Amino acid sequence: MIRKLEVHIKEDAWLARMAAKRMGSTQMAMVVGRTIYLHGVSRQRFLEDTGWIRHEVCHVYQYRQYGILRFLWLYWREYRRHGYYQNAFEVAARAAERDPEVLRNIDFAPKV
Repeated sequence: MIRKLEVHIKEDAWLARMAAKRMGSTQMAMVVGRTIYLHGVSRQRFLEDTGWIRHEVCHVYQYRQYGILRFLWLYWREYRRHGYYQNAFEVAARAAERDPEVLRNIDFAPKV
């Protein structure tokens, strides 16, 4: 039996608010580890957008692959070299937006 990966969602997160401000956006979702932090969007609205969910869950898998500190370092390095949109991690996450398999073993739980 394949065990489900529990992903947490935290609404009104200050971390996502800071990222939204930096990106000049009113809505933001960002991932650290297995938690998706939201700003300007409710959990319910976020979960209605399958492409957006897949994008953020791809980042959860990236964290699992590299570990938190290594992923943050690699992501920052990619960002510095290629910017946000051409960052290899973002390119992969955008590709995941169309892949239904990304959500196969995911279980969403509220952030406690």
